[in-house]
Amino acid sequence: MFLTLNRTVLIYCIIIFAMRIMGKRQLGELQPSELVSTILISNLASIPIESPELPFVNCIAPILLIVSLEILLSVLGTKSKKIETLISGHAKTVITDGVINQNILKELRFTVDDLLSALRMQGVFDPKDVSLALVETNGSLSVYKTQDATEVTIGFFDSEKEKEEGMKSPLLPIIVDGVIDKEVLKDCDIKESWVNKALKISNTNKKEVYLMLCNKEKKYQIVKKNAN
Repeated sequence: MFLTLNRTVLIYCIIIFAMRIMGKRQLGELQPSELVSTILISNLASIPIESPELPFVNCIAPILLIVSLEILLSVLGTKSKKIETLISGHAKTVITDGVINQNILKELRFTVDDLLSALRMQGVFDPKDVSLALVETNGSLSVYKTQDATEVTIGFFDSEKEKEEGMKSPLLPIIVDGVIDKEVLKDCDIKESWVNKALKISNTNKKEVYLMLCNKEKKYQIVKKNAN
């Protein structure tokens, strides 16, 4: 029992030391190699606690090796851009001037719902308000809003400006990849017949729609699927 307690305290101290060596980024925005290192270290750290009969040095050696490899890769990444790209990849542009790059989303295996959710977390409900959006190498989304969108945000409580913009409520996805979301229709107080009429006016059908956004004031926009 005493041996197990001693090993647990030592492992705890060693893992904290290892995380400190690998850098603060390890605690938040994980790169692929850092995520692998973290998972392996967490698994290896349990071995000397669960198997007290094993020599302690033999259990610690793999952890120290992984930490050393991670530090080595980090140093090589700072010396060579090619190595950094090989290990971590590079950022991908998913929205340019309000236009969603559907091919990049497919390459990243992002659904349009994933993208909209990430935008909402950045306080953006309309992709057209985005000048540039990048998926970073750690999977997070960086958003640069258009100048108009920034001005609307600053003047959010100006009711007169809201009337001029015609945006009293946020745009919500009522069609995603050709499928109508009836729950969102209820939230927007919109009937499916109105959606079909709007699609007809736009000379399209729901199967051709990649994304359709609409708000309670029935201001909408449609993004068609890319022709394959």
